[in-house]
Amino acid sequence: MGQTPDRQCVLVVDDSEDIHQLVGARLKTEQLALLHAYDADQALEMARKDRPDLILLDLDMPGTDGLTLCHIIKGEDGLKHIPIIFLTGTLDVKTKVKAFELGAVDYVTKPFDAIELKARVRAALRTKRYQDLLANKAQIDALTGLWDRGYLDEQLSAEIALQQRSGHHVSLLMLDIDHFKPINDSYGHPFGDLVIQQVARVIGRISRESDAVCRYGGEEFCLILRNTATDGAVLLADRIRKEVAALSFSADKETIAITISIGVSGSDTLEGPAALSEQLLINAADKALYVAKSNGRDRVEVA
Repeated sequence: MGQTPDRQCVLVVDDSEDIHQLVGARLKTEQLALLHAYDADQALEMARKDRPDLILLDLDMPGTDGLTLCHIIKGEDGLKHIPIIFLTGTLDVKTKVKAFELGAVDYVTKPFDAIELKARVRAALRTKRYQDLLANKAQIDALTGLWDRGYLDEQLSAEIALQQRSGHHVSLLMLDIDHFKPINDSYGHPFGDLVIQQVARVIGRISRESDAVCRYGGEEFCLILRNTATDGAVLLADRIRKEVAALSFSADKETIAITISIGVSGSDTLEGPAALSEQLLINAADKALYVAKSNGRDRVEVA
């Protein structure tokens, strides 16, 4: 998102270049990444693309004003959790109430005092960081440390929206551990959990930082590959398959080999009369996974 390990990102939205320079001067010691937009359309585009941690939003802009833009932002699932601080020269009680009703967390009056602006920005960013940490913790699978199904649904929805706006490809891998139930039944659930954890580590190690790696449920995993066409997804899938096959497990003095089957779907190979959707991508990958299982397992199949 907008945040990096060391710097959070603030989007400044104002039609005045002087205000942008003033905010930059006031916040230059805060170790922030500042983005600049000069109207509502530009701000909305940047918010969708960069997902800032905070928006400083001018109330009085020509065209679409700050209150209207705030309403739009708070109405989008991918943006609604971004805190908004209004920048304004005057703020009567009625407008202030309306701003808070729309979801703003604070306001700063122009010309801003440096200490006050820093304090309000710090408070909003601190709250946002805590919210992100709590949200991330809630979306982590306890056994594997991977993202959970809820996170998958959120990210896949966001990637589909990006694909429809930009045309960038998105691919999906559905991975399943072969013959897992007999393994669980023969060697016990603790051993089965160990297998799931080791396979998860392989997937996490090989996947790219930009990929979303999730435990889909049970012994099944799912990867969202951002800006990746089907051919590239197949290459990554086969590398994961080979790395898992190279694992070696021991139980009851036996050496046990583990294999996985993988189904691949991609936006570039699903184009047709039906609009691309999360469910279409998942169903296609799931069908390809079924084909991989039917064709002997330990293989990659493409929707």
